[in-house]
Amino acid sequence: MNTFLWIGASLLAAAMLAAGSMKLTKPRPALADSGLAWVEDFSDDAVKGIGALEVLAALGLILPALLDIAPDLVPLAAAGVVLLMGGAAITHVRRKEYPLVAVNVLIGGLALVIAVLRFGSQGF
Repeated sequence: MNTFLWIGASLLAAAMLAAGSMKLTKPRPALADSGLAWVEDFSDDAVKGIGALEVLAALGLILPALLDIAPDLVPLAAAGVVLLMGGAAITHVRRKEYPLVAVNVLIGGLALVIAVLRFGSQGF
């Protein structure tokens, strides 16, 4: 089970790092042109803030356990991803972008599994 959790957390961290880095490094109009139309509903600072939260979540999913420094932060980071994906799903529902809601549910579901199992008996 621990191997599954490490693989899941690694995949989730990679996805969060990629998404967050993109939001932090590209200007909002470039993000909109690349298919992220939802950024038009948010300010530049809000998009950069979301990107920063995603990068911090990625770091929080891996580094505490890897370095054995406050590994209890891993399930908290996973819970943060659940909240981020909830907000993303709400945004996509409001914009009637239903296929993207499925992606948010999938990512949020993986994060929820990691959070629950790391808080529970599979904790560090």
